[in-house]
Amino acid sequence: MAETIDVNAKKTGKVVGGIIAAAAVIITALNSFTAVSAGHSGVVLTFGDVSETVLSEGLHFKIPFIQQVVQIDNRVLKAEVDCSSASKDLQTVSSTIALNYRVRNEASAQIYKEIGPSYEEIIISPAIQECVKAVTAKYTAEQLITERQTISDQMKELLHNKISSYGLELEIFNIITFEFTDEYNAAIEAKQTAQQNALKAEQDLQRIKVEAQQTIEQAQAEAEAYRLKSEQITPQMIAMEYIDKWDGKLPAVAGGDSSSMLIDISEIISSMEQSGGNTKSVPVAAPPVVTVTETAEENNSSEE
Repeated sequence: MAETIDVNAKKTGKVVGGIIAAAAVIITALNSFTAVSAGHSGVVLTFGDVSETVLSEGLHFKIPFIQQVVQIDNRVLKAEVDCSSASKDLQTVSSTIALNYRVRNEASAQIYKEIGPSYEEIIISPAIQECVKAVTAKYTAEQLITERQTISDQMKELLHNKISSYGLELEIFNIITFEFTDEYNAAIEAKQTAQQNALKAEQDLQRIKVEAQQTIEQAQAEAEAYRLKSEQITPQMIAMEYIDKWDGKLPAVAGGDSSSMLIDISEIISSMEQSGGNTKSVPVAAPPVVTVTETAEENNSSEE
């Protein structure tokens, strides 16, 4: 009876041992391979020591329980950092910087060994803060607005030089915002309003000058036309105009034995000149004197 129990126990022990051995083989086999995901590189650790060998994408063999593979993301990553700095004219500037960067494949082991996985907090953010402060201090607040692209290019170049030595590649750099204090914004708005008012006043002044010049030129043209017209008027023309408008009737004069009535055209012209005619500059030739004589006999005969 005892021998039967020992045989069964031995058989059971062999089965359990076989299962354990099979499980160990399976576990060992599974730990002998590692898969590196797309867009990543594998850093090999041997007993915690970083190997210089960097694994590319795909399936790779490793020593089970001795080697470990840490995956480093080599895809384009985004970082956004809020910065505070001072301009050349000591204005407080708040800015937001956004950039795209990536870890170079060949530098994955170096970054993991020297920095670890937190390279954004350790390298990227402090480098951005330093670059923004260094470049902002070279420009006034107004220049930060008007020369934004130039400033962005300088910051990008400076940041690229700082992080490239760590194996980080800067792809895109953007200044999202440049913000100033409320007092400075109010001063800028007041300055713009004053410039607009000055421009409007200058435009109004130019318009007034043009209108005044037009009025002067129009008056000069009218005066010149009037002068030319006046030069064309002669005393003879005035006399003819008067004669053309005369109805041919003479005033009736009653007198003694003899009387006469004289109509002197020159006196008419003279009176017209005194009343507003413009013939003073032209010599007046004495027009003929018309004499009308009536005798007493003619008057008596007409009465009979």
